Amino acid sequence: MPSGSDTTDASAPGGQSAKEPDTPRSAAPEGREGHEGREAEADGARPADDGASRGPGGPGGPGGPAPQEPGAPVAGRWRRAGALVRREIPRTALAALSGVALALAFPPYGAWPLSLVSVAALSLLARGRTGRQGAWLGLAFGWPFFTVLLKWLHVIGWDAVLGLAFLQGLFLAALGAALAVTSRVRLWPLWGACLWVAEEWARDRVPFGGFPWGRLAFANTGSPYTPLAALGGAPLVTFAVALTGTLLAATAVALWALRGRAGERHAEEGATKGPRAYVPAAGPLVLAVAVTAAGYAVPVPTKADDRVDIAVVQGNVEQPGMDFLGRPMKILNNHVEETLELARKVKKGEVKRPDLVIWPENSSDLDPYKWPEAGDRIDEAVKAIGVPVLVGALVDHPTKEGYVENQGIVWDPEKGPGASYTKQHPVPFGEYVPFRDQLSKVITRLQRVPRDFWPGDHSGVLQTGPARLGDVICFEVAYDEIPRDTVNAGARALVIQTNNATYGNTGQPEQQLVMSKLRAVEHGRAVVTAAPSGISAIVSPDGTVEQRTQEFTRDTLTGSLPLRDDTTVADRVGALPEWVLAMVGVLSCAGALFLGRRTRRRAAGGADPAAQAEQTTEQASARTAAGQEGQQR
Repeated sequence: MPSGSDTTDASAPGGQSAKEPDTPRSAAPEGREGHEGREAEADGARPADDGASRGPGGPGGPGGPAPQEPGAPVAGRWRRAGALVRREIPRTALAALSGVALALAFPPYGAWPLSLVSVAALSLLARGRTGRQGAWLGLAFGWPFFTVLLKWLHVIGWDAVLGLAFLQGLFLAALGAALAVTSRVRLWPLWGACLWVAEEWARDRVPFGGFPWGRLAFANTGSPYTPLAALGGAPLVTFAVALTGTLLAATAVALWALRGRAGERHAEEGATKGPRAYVPAAGPLVLAVAVTAAGYAVPVPTKADDRVDIAVVQGNVEQPGMDFLGRPMKILNNHVEETLELARKVKKGEVKRPDLVIWPENSSDLDPYKWPEAGDRIDEAVKAIGVPVLVGALVDHPTKEGYVENQGIVWDPEKGPGASYTKQHPVPFGEYVPFRDQLSKVITRLQRVPRDFWPGDHSGVLQTGPARLGDVICFEVAYDEIPRDTVNAGARALVIQTNNATYGNTGQPEQQLVMSKLRAVEHGRAVVTAAPSGISAIVSPDGTVEQRTQEFTRDTLTGSLPLRDDTTVADRVGALPEWVLAMVGVLSCAGALFLGRRTRRRAAGGADPAAQAEQTTEQASARTAAGQEGQQR
């Protein structure tokens, strides 16, 4: 639960006293601390004297405390709890609304400017609060955000949506606490932006290898910040978006402080505001504009060293949802028939023969090595088209009994199956079950994952006909290191073999497609997304979606794919920008905690009596003024 208000000077952001609040009462909490304290006191949140002065003496005696009624401590605790709830409800509601707004910045809605507004809102709500209050606000922000973002999981169950959203929301709770702590020191917008990177750094790795969904970068794949991915990858895009949001928050803080100071001068001297008075607010606003415009100065390399003609086959599935596989061989036959149709068009001269064909993940619903009928059907289609086909299939592990591998297999019309890539990052609870023996007894739904997937141990660079492609399977596109390692290993273009049939028509395929757009810019590579039920797409190196299919339709995309050999700055620097920004965020939080403790120790140690008396008088005057203002409102 959030703790009570902090009304000490030491807790005021930037070391300012309560005499001169610099934040709007509706947005920045520290400007309301004294007033809220009196509200809580009026509601019984703090024990009040009954007129007897404190001093030596027994209960009810001269100078002694008044006797309490039986049950008064319990009633007082209930009053304090009620006051606490009443005081925190507005901020909690605003935090929840801000979290929902952030979810709307992602596909299928795609209102990316809301990502800036949401970051600014959370910064203002957490500003000047205690760590516990900040954590509460972070959770109130994060849980609704992930609930709306991940609602596509409802096909498994709404309990899965709420459970995963809560788990991810805990990372936002930690972020909220850190934002509250660092809001008390100088340059807090910079530290706040670094903390957003640190939160994503942690969430992308734990637990069970992490879950990178919901990164600010993935909401900004078509915004002015997108080109920054070519310099520092997704973490740099997140940093730029977060920094713009925190600078907008700092602008709001400065404007509110200007309003308050101008009002005091006008009341005392009849003074009016001049242009120079707006300089403190103009600074962070100009910086926010500069950060936004920085992306336009970043060159995005797109010149092709070579080109290859491709065809992407989307054979469709029998039905959406958990049981998309339908009858055995159904999905495989769909892709075989679509490829045979392509071969007939090539023979008639209606379509140019491609240099290679790409099938999606799970396009063969049976192990083609184990089931001859599956292998024969694939061989029929490959020989008909006459070029190599990249096939997606589930294959029994050759040595680990009971395990399967999610593979992309290069199938040649003359040599048959050849080189393959095995998915390195299986999805927990979707492709393998952690603690299976224990959890399956409690969550019987996990029994629908009968076998665990075995992870691969190398990148997916595959020579597919004349092209050296980098295979990345499904959710692996969300993890920075897998596409980067694949490009650095020599891939001239990226292929995302995926299967989103379970989550069709829920917004999840759109959310995954924008990741392909970001990876294209980040690595300067064309990206091909192949899905059995959609969305399949061809994305150019500058992130433009050149072609795409509709969901749950049988279709084939054909086009000329640019191949590139040069690597981007992001490929060369690797994870360094993310680690540096994340560590700066963590160290800023540690430094703010240290400074806060030192300030409190100094206050507790005792200062000059005259200075303490003057400070107490100033605080009392500020509280009185704030109280009168609150009554007027």
